[in-house]
Amino acid sequence: MSSPRDVAVVVGSLRKESFNRKMAKAIAALAPPTLKLEIVEIGQLPLYNQDLEASPTAEVTAFKERIARADAVLFVTPEYNRGLPGVLKNAIDVGSRPYGKSAWNGKPGAVVSVSPGAIGAFGANHQLRQSLVFLNVPALPHEAYIGGAGKLFDDKGALTSDDTREFLKKFLQLFEKWIEANAAPRA
Repeated sequence: MSSPRDVAVVVGSLRKESFNRKMAKAIAALAPPTLKLEIVEIGQLPLYNQDLEASPTAEVTAFKERIARADAVLFVTPEYNRGLPGVLKNAIDVGSRPYGKSAWNGKPGAVVSVSPGAIGAFGANHQLRQSLVFLNVPALPHEAYIGGAGKLFDDKGALTSDDTREFLKKFLQLFEKWIEANAAPRA
């Protein structure tokens, strides 16, 4: 059996107890053995500034190398003011520069948006998808909006909703097929 596909999970919230971080952990725990999901931290990245491209920080270099190593990327994001969180947009920009050296290029991706509100961060989900088109990240066309996040976890951060758990399992099955159809061939 070949090794599992490496999926970099990018969480668009820095809050330690964020619903999105809890959801990312829940998704990773539900992943089939053919996928290895790992959260890649973005809070340490400096704000993107083209002047830094000539001599990137160690954090930028490590981040870009980690994304480049991944077979695929999963974004788990909240919505701030009907849009993408600034920290996530910054990570996208940092990883895509300098022009022509994007770490995101060609990586199959998927988006899960999570919100305590009813519409499940719809605006952030779609705004992120716009950037993914430009970055040449073929995004899984199946959309995942998860609302009511405040009622989905227990006090230890474990997912308590059987319906959400089943939805995520099906989503992961679709994502696995998407990765196999769109990822770079294995060496």
